[in-house]
Amino acid sequence: MTMPKQPEFPIRVFYDGSCSVCATEIEHYLREDHGGKLLPVDISARDFDPEPYHIPLEAFMYELHVIDQSGAVYRGVEAFWAIWQAFPTSTIYGVLGAVIRMPVVKPFARLLYKGFARVRPYLPKRTHCDGGSCRIGKHGNP
Repeated sequence: MTMPKQPEFPIRVFYDGSCSVCATEIEHYLREDHGGKLLPVDISARDFDPEPYHIPLEAFMYELHVIDQSGAVYRGVEAFWAIWQAFPTSTIYGVLGAVIRMPVVKPFARLLYKGFARVRPYLPKRTHCDGGSCRIGKHGNP
């Protein structure tokens, strides 16, 4: 399986805001996103509706999803790759993006991500969320 096409920005980043590790990672990217290329969507928010995306909530909860402006969907490792494309001048994201595209590394990266996805439900939850939502950023559902 090859990496998908270059994403069309801005991209929606669907993350679990109640997961402390997940939210911290997305917050990191948002602090670096000075061009508004990343639109965070908290899938743990009570008002999040997966129906318009034709993706079950269970799938969103299982792995990171990114949807670009053309409707292309990136999941798991490919979602991180799509996020890293928002930072074309970043050496570290450029190297990471190139490394995970390598035929020898790609299956290993996917395997590691699937392992993380399996333990993610057991990671610490955020407890300071207002009204059940740990939404970050200013963008929500479409």
